[in-house]
Amino acid sequence: MSDEDADDDTGSESDAGVSSDGAAAVPVGVKLGSTRTVIALPGEHGTENRIIKTLTCMATYEDALTGEEKVLYGEEAAREYPDRVEYMLRSGLPEDADRAEMTKTFFEAIIEEHDIPANSGVVYAIPTIDNPTGLENLQNVIENSSIGLDLVESYPESLCGSIPAFGDDLEAIDEIFVSVNMGSTNLEASAYRRGEQLSPFTTGAVTGNEVDRMIANYVEEETQGRVNIDNQTAREYKEEHADFVDFEPFTDIIQQPGGGSHEFTIERSVMDAVNEYLDDAVDELANTFLPELANDYMKVYQLALDRPIAITGGMACIPGIVDEFEERLSAELNRDIDVIAAEEPDIAPTIGAQRIAARLVETS
Repeated sequence: MSDEDADDDTGSESDAGVSSDGAAAVPVGVKLGSTRTVIALPGEHGTENRIIKTLTCMATYEDALTGEEKVLYGEEAAREYPDRVEYMLRSGLPEDADRAEMTKTFFEAIIEEHDIPANSGVVYAIPTIDNPTGLENLQNVIENSSIGLDLVESYPESLCGSIPAFGDDLEAIDEIFVSVNMGSTNLEASAYRRGEQLSPFTTGAVTGNEVDRMIANYVEEETQGRVNIDNQTAREYKEEHADFVDFEPFTDIIQQPGGGSHEFTIERSVMDAVNEYLDDAVDELANTFLPELANDYMKVYQLALDRPIAITGGMACIPGIVDEFEERLSAELNRDIDVIAAEEPDIAPTIGAQRIAARLVETS
């Protein structure tokens, strides 16, 4: 399959506990995301994390010789079967029984291909979404999978994603801070007091998916209607070109109906969309989430704003967004705010979950 499988040196915990049969349990972190799924476990030598990252999508096809149903997932499924590939977690969770079953098939295909051990302690990151049915479906997918025989636990995604931002171990668990998850399907924010989640907030009005739609619309406007791109292409433009520090105009080529091609240059569309996103995110945090936090937990609010705000999620990967977010939020609140992020914010929740899993299996 065409997913990514690499070692990562973001501070994995390699000491595992021992399962009931005496074998060492392997600590595994899991995030089944709306756009990408990431799994982290100790690498071959136990000193670095092995990272498995793939698009959260799948397609099935019939074997031409045997008639057996086969499963493709991730980038390979999206590339070869764009007409019927299923993105089963577009809303962030498996909404119904059909999507839960597809998610189970998808997850088991990853487990089998990458030989993730059954004798493992699994911690998975969960989004802050008020959707009991979806959360229960996600829980069933992971807890009834072929891994996690030693233990299966869940922790908030925004907490897991903050752990690598604060240090090489689990320092975030002992902090009082605010975490912001800039995801594809939701903008989430929570305060944490020594691991306890306070005043969780989520909105679907400011999302990475909406940025993709905006880019597609702006490309059409910028090219005077000559170019129409789909949301997948818009997402690729965002991931490859968005940059708050050194954005450079770029060219692309489309095939014209009836033959021929058209080359075009994008100068404004990508950065206009991500700038609007960041302004809207700052507005939601400064004028909705933080006032609610202050109203519910005034002392935590005061203490948290004296500490760095941790950002995580796919949108947090845009170069320069940490400093830009810090500057805009400081101006909106009229006070100095520090903002931090892990080196790779998109895989940070899985790294954090894996570190928690390592601690749990070590002490179990």
